Amino acid sequence: MPPVNRPTVERYDYICIGGGSGGVASSRRAASYGKKVALVESSPALGGTCVNIMWHAADLADKLRHAGSGYHFLDVNQPKFDWATFKPQRDAYIRKLNKIYENNLDKEGVEYHPGAARLVSADSVEVTRPDGAKYIMTADHITVATGGRPTIPADEMIPGASLGTDSDGFFALEDQPKRVVIVGAGYIAVELAGVLNSLGSDTHLIIRHDKILRSFDPTLQDTLTPWMEHTGIKLHKRSNVVRVEGGKGNALTVYTDKGEVIEVDCLIWAIGRHANTENLGLEDVGVEVDGKGDIVVDDYQNTTVKGIYAIGDVQGKALLTPVAIAAGRRLSNRLFGPDKFKSDKLSYENIPTVVFSHPPIGTVGLTEPEAVQAYGNDVKIYKSSFRSLYFSQIDEEHKEPTVYKLIVVGEEERVVGVHLIGQGSDEALQGFAVAVKMGARKQDLDNTVAIHPTSAEGGSVFCVILITANLLGIFRVSYDALSWSSRLAFV
Repeated sequence: MPPVNRPTVERYDYICIGGGSGGVASSRRAASYGKKVALVESSPALGGTCVNIMWHAADLADKLRHAGSGYHFLDVNQPKFDWATFKPQRDAYIRKLNKIYENNLDKEGVEYHPGAARLVSADSVEVTRPDGAKYIMTADHITVATGGRPTIPADEMIPGASLGTDSDGFFALEDQPKRVVIVGAGYIAVELAGVLNSLGSDTHLIIRHDKILRSFDPTLQDTLTPWMEHTGIKLHKRSNVVRVEGGKGNALTVYTDKGEVIEVDCLIWAIGRHANTENLGLEDVGVEVDGKGDIVVDDYQNTTVKGIYAIGDVQGKALLTPVAIAAGRRLSNRLFGPDKFKSDKLSYENIPTVVFSHPPIGTVGLTEPEAVQAYGNDVKIYKSSFRSLYFSQIDEEHKEPTVYKLIVVGEEERVVGVHLIGQGSDEALQGFAVAVKMGARKQDLDNTVAIHPTSAEGGSVFCVILITANLLGIFRVSYDALSWSSRLAFV
């Protein structure tokens, strides 16, 4: 079915405003129940645009460097990344994904309406087509899934701020910047800094405090912050950009409140995101929006107007693609599915997430401070620090750290938090996330036979590894009785 430019029925069962991952997932699920569904999207990029290809390129660059010196492969020169030829290939893959999303809508019978949508009543949406023509569709249920976008400071706040770009602009760069400043301490800033540094750019990261990822567990902050500096990223701590000079697309001079002057080719703002809630007619129909611009919803994604819902980044909670997908599917289950789904909703507790840093991070559940606040003295911490077997053949200065941390509570030692950093942590986390969601105890992990030799075994059998390693003399083991922690390191 080609894109639709007018209503095909008098009234739809369901309209989704926004064709990102959440809107597509919710509309397809509704259509699978035999409902008449329309999806409206203003951009040509159905399903979104962000993929993790750049991290894999950067990771491969690191491994190529290790191949010669560490693993004695011959004729392995220092890798030189060709950004200009890689970008068109990457963009073609993203377009392919966008087309797959469109084809999947077609397979499920979802009507795809290109254009900008605006609510005109509790059950009506006005669509403005790319050619400017307008029409109105009505539906029993309407979901807003318009996502969010990166925040860039106004020039009135920071003169010259608009000379910089954002994470979307990063993917639009035709050439790799030789010198780059990234502003921010969250996961997007950390990921971009790691990618650009590994690919050879002179990389500066400006943060307002002493550590990155300040909403993550302190162990992850304390491990990754110094390692990023060790790898060559220039960290400007307790710094704020006060002025930017230069020309768009030309060399820039970035000034900080500490008197630093940084000459770069590219400035990337990664200081947060805000919801795409403007020009949707939300206030006109009574949908409440909070002070940050996020749509206010209850546990079932209901807005303050009956029959209008919101999912994904636009409602300001857990800004992750899989969360939007899960919330969208559960909403459609509840609205259109069988009786067993009439109370279906997404739980926003214990949502796993990964940071594609160098090394990667995986985390689920409570951080240590959150656990202490919730459970007080009932909290115990199990922690092991080691190096992945891969790095046994790598020069000492290039051995990435690995730290696995379990947070447990009560006599039964129920696991309420798992925090991993190190090679493979992104893949290892999924299994631990299932365990946390199911209320696993530490004894359940200890009772699981380890897959050896892997880093993931460090999480499944903390005590067994510690005791065995100590007996074999492979590791030096120390215990901190006050924090119930243990630390491993190669002898």
